[in-house]
Amino acid sequence: MSPAPKPQPSRANRPSRRSTRRIALFAGAYTHIADGVSLTLNRLVEHLEQQGATVRVFAPTVDDPAIEDHAGTLTSVPSLPVPGRSEYRLSLGLTPSVRQALDDFAPTLYHIATPDLLGHNALQRAQDTDTPVVTSYHTHFSSYLKYYHLGLLEAPVWGYLRSFYNQCRQVYVPTHAMADVLRGHGIDSDLRLWPRGVDTDRFAPSRRSAAWRRAHGIGTEEVVVAFVSRLVWEKGLDVYADVIDRLERQGVPHHSLVVGDGPAREELETRLPNATFPGFLDGTDLAEAYASSDVFLFPSDTETFGNVTLEAMASGLPTVCADAAGSRDLVDDGTTGRLCAPGHVEAFAEAVRTLVVDERRRDRMGTAARKRAQDFTWPAVLNRMSRYYDEVLPHPPSPSPQDPAPTGATA
Repeated sequence: MSPAPKPQPSRANRPSRRSTRRIALFAGAYTHIADGVSLTLNRLVEHLEQQGATVRVFAPTVDDPAIEDHAGTLTSVPSLPVPGRSEYRLSLGLTPSVRQALDDFAPTLYHIATPDLLGHNALQRAQDTDTPVVTSYHTHFSSYLKYYHLGLLEAPVWGYLRSFYNQCRQVYVPTHAMADVLRGHGIDSDLRLWPRGVDTDRFAPSRRSAAWRRAHGIGTEEVVVAFVSRLVWEKGLDVYADVIDRLERQGVPHHSLVVGDGPAREELETRLPNATFPGFLDGTDLAEAYASSDVFLFPSDTETFGNVTLEAMASGLPTVCADAAGSRDLVDDGTTGRLCAPGHVEAFAEAVRTLVVDERRRDRMGTAARKRAQDFTWPAVLNRMSRYYDEVLPHPPSPSPQDPAPTGATA
């Protein structure tokens, strides 16, 4: 079990006065794993604190967190490792000591980023104290149920999610396509679009490095087909491996690059003996890995938003993705990349093949992808959330700067 709850200091300086923006954020993952959700939430908290808000995060913690320099003050929520997947944690909810910490903080707004026991308890506490509550949708549960052959649970899971989200003042979804999915399942709360951003200075074609390629055994003329993500099978690794195998059998010249780490790595290395596996990368290494590739293949259909897809696009790569809610708002099929039917190996392989053998097509789509990615700036994305908060806070502060919303991302 996790250690007793203890607030951990933030890296940001918080205001000394009691702010009307006292935000309690409840997350299933915040520091113990460095995935797209936890990184996005850390960025949001840092932004809110810079605006003068006081933020307290309630989330599971571990002794050796993936994110040590976290944003916000963190209260540890007791949790247990998920059986067989110890990198994930099962929250034990608002235990008495955690609830006391929450009551002492006296938030003016609850933001729930997880509909698990912690989120359920937080929703109840918000209702008990007549405090406005908003929520963000980060995990597309039904796709995971299908992947793990638990389809019989889909109806009751959607029933629970419908009840949960319909009790919240606002529900933040990352794409129009995901909003349509939620509406189709009867979630008729005030759905608001909250996409993700990308640092287009960090992720840029100019990061391409011949030295990086040489250091990883990649030839000057080789066309690199890259995959970047946590190495878990639900990210579409089986489709990626099958596509690479098909390209090899067809004699299509390419170099497979798999960036990331996770429980599936050893088996994937066995399936792809000719691929390069540099492991988990961040910072300059990650930016150079993207830009030093040529095609981005990401067949996952479990995403709510393709963070890695957006990073690849910003790096100037044409992207080949699953035609699913997480990618549909990002990839303009035939212009910035290709969308393929989820799980359709033949379609993915053909889409990748045409890009591998046609440099002009790659360059044209890569340029268009870079241009599209520049619509998604972090300042606009984060200020959008701040304005959403102001609509439900009991005494809204002065409006934040009205940065333009990302193109195609209206509320």
